[in-house]
Amino acid sequence: MKEIKSNKAPLFHVSKRNDQTLKSAILVRTVAIVAGILFCALICAIIFKTNPFRIIFELFNGNFGTERRIWMLLRDTALLLGVGLALLPAFKMKFWNLGGNGQILMGCLATVACMFYFGGKLPDGVVILMMVVASILAGAIWAVIPAIFKAFFKTNESLFTLMMNYIAAGLVAYCLNGWVKTGSGVLNPLSDANLPEIVNPYLLIILVVAVLTVFMYFYNKHSKHGFEVAVVGENENTAKYVGINVKKVVIRTLILSGAICGIIGLLIGGAMDHTINTESAKNLGFTAIMVTWLAKFNPLMMVLSAFFIVFVTRGMGQVQTACGITNNAVSNVVVGIIYFFIIGCEFFIAYKVTTRSGKTIGQLIKEVWLSFIALFKKKEVKKEELVQNDDETVTKTDKNENGEVEQ
Repeated sequence: MKEIKSNKAPLFHVSKRNDQTLKSAILVRTVAIVAGILFCALICAIIFKTNPFRIIFELFNGNFGTERRIWMLLRDTALLLGVGLALLPAFKMKFWNLGGNGQILMGCLATVACMFYFGGKLPDGVVILMMVVASILAGAIWAVIPAIFKAFFKTNESLFTLMMNYIAAGLVAYCLNGWVKTGSGVLNPLSDANLPEIVNPYLLIILVVAVLTVFMYFYNKHSKHGFEVAVVGENENTAKYVGINVKKVVIRTLILSGAICGIIGLLIGGAMDHTINTESAKNLGFTAIMVTWLAKFNPLMMVLSAFFIVFVTRGMGQVQTACGITNNAVSNVVVGIIYFFIIGCEFFIAYKVTTRSGKTIGQLIKEVWLSFIALFKKKEVKKEELVQNDDETVTKTDKNENGEVEQ
């Protein structure tokens, strides 16, 4: 039996998109965000018998309902953005720094140690200066250790930086056991040598991260170091050929990455919590990975991606409280679904899906939408014709002597 070969083209064809504009990319991401929120609202409404519009309302209410919620939204956005900025140069160099949590913890530990040992004994200004220097050094040292091993011994930076997180958490637990004599392992907030408040406890954090954002934008786009990071990330052999010292660039970049994480630890320990525990990093080191990737290594776009991630996370906490959802996993599932929509849309930004007829998915969706609108308008026209016919029928009926229409 001879095999029958089909000459038909495949139903779908995927090709690299070369004509994508910034406007269309923003539109695709916006549609994905709206679709993800609506889909999750519908799922929650079906499962928990809740009005989907109430879920959307509570999502916004959890972030903008009060002045304090707005400030906390901006504060959390700033912290997440700051860690994303720290990871940016390392990721652009293709050094997969998964140790953000550990570097934040070490910066926070150095900050709290200065407050604990010198607070109330030395002038606050002196202690704060010590906190700034110690936090930056601690974060930089914690990041440069795996960088040195990567540069000279070609170790796996992902595993190395990941393991450094656990060591940092162990050091925090060890210090707390020494500082807290009750054995509870909980250090009460320290009142001496706190970072100064500007209007409220949150504005200082926002201003510091705003300065870091501007700095990283110019470092990334307009500095020699930023250019060298990009070249090393593209191809190490090319970088060596043009005279770039790759080992020096790797070590220097990770010092910068760890130093910024140390600053975030300073802000958490010195301006926000005034204490420390093993969870003080708040998992920012991993969440910031998504911030960096969604923004395509653009510091200014990272502001939007960090804002949206915090918006969804905080909003779902309010939804869970207002709608009486007791299962904490629901919030994580909903946030994960929205992330899936956002990450999935990147495929349609980078690639074009064409059908056998030569039309793209976007064109098909547009045709379906226009057909739906045309069908809706057609129904409206028919309805108007029926009403008009009824009016003509009434006017043609005979009227009685009182001018009333006969039934």
